[in-house]
Amino acid sequence: MRRGPSEKHRMKKKITVLTLCAMLFALSFCAEAQQAKKVPRIGFLGGAAASADPDRVEAFRQGLRELGHVEGKNIAIEYRDGEGKRDRLPELAAELVRLKVDCIVAAGTLSTHAVKQSTSLIPIVMTNVGDDPVQQGFVASLARPGGNITGFTVMGSELAGKRLELLKETFPKISRVGILWDSTNPSFLAYFRETELAARPVGVQLQNLEYGGPKNVEDAFRAAAKGRVEGLIVVGSASQARILEFSAKGRLPAMYGDPGHVISGGLMSYAPNFPDLYRRTAIYVDKILKGTKPADLPVERPTKFELIVNLKTAKQIGLTIPPNVLARADKVIR
Repeated sequence: MRRGPSEKHRMKKKITVLTLCAMLFALSFCAEAQQAKKVPRIGFLGGAAASADPDRVEAFRQGLRELGHVEGKNIAIEYRDGEGKRDRLPELAAELVRLKVDCIVAAGTLSTHAVKQSTSLIPIVMTNVGDDPVQQGFVASLARPGGNITGFTVMGSELAGKRLELLKETFPKISRVGILWDSTNPSFLAYFRETELAARPVGVQLQNLEYGGPKNVEDAFRAAAKGRVEGLIVVGSASQARILEFSAKGRLPAMYGDPGHVISGGLMSYAPNFPDLYRRTAIYVDKILKGTKPADLPVERPTKFELIVNLKTAKQIGLTIPPNVLARADKVIR
């Protein structure tokens, strides 16, 4: 029996409707699949509160945004910080591991130690590591890290001589300099040794002002007064408030390795441009999220450095910064 034109039309209409339904179902399925797609989670572990280094954390976020990773939309960041209490770092590192984040950014040597002890599987991007990560046992070599850790080192000991030279150039009459360093941080020993090597060529006698943790900072300054120290090299960023307080009381010119000290009232710093370092950290995180293994990403060093001078502090403690030093400064706080 032959079908009439109206029946054929109805059949075509049915087929069209079914096809449209199938297409809509497929589109709906794809949309649901995209919504269900896992949002990458990054762990961020610092030794100090994020509020202490807002420029660095924001530089990291900005670096991610430039690469298409927008926090709260297509990426999540789990922030943890030790708030200056290093004994909290292992616990916080373990917490990030339990969250099964896709990658962990470890800011600083102590944070990197803590994360390394917590996982050998989750990719780790270290940043602002104070000294040679090979000697610290983080990587096999700078060119070929070999494990689950890569990132950026500030190679602090290599800047030891430069900081001492700048302090001597600024205050030529200085002959006895104390180096203030926390012996509980394993990365600082190499810095102390490098400063010792740099002291003799610039005509400076170095006094060891080693202290074992924040409680002993005052004892180190008593030793400085007893030894008639005329200037300071301050290593690390811990115990910032107490170091600034005692430096001001002693009217001691001090060179810091962390710009945060100078922004908070210290005299001078010569250090890497940390916001630039944290932006570059975001690049490595992006590569790891896209499938690159940490072992295949060489450890890199800073490429930009800054001399910062706080003129306000110089005036308060009765010191004059020579014009030639001010001319070389990247930032002057007035």
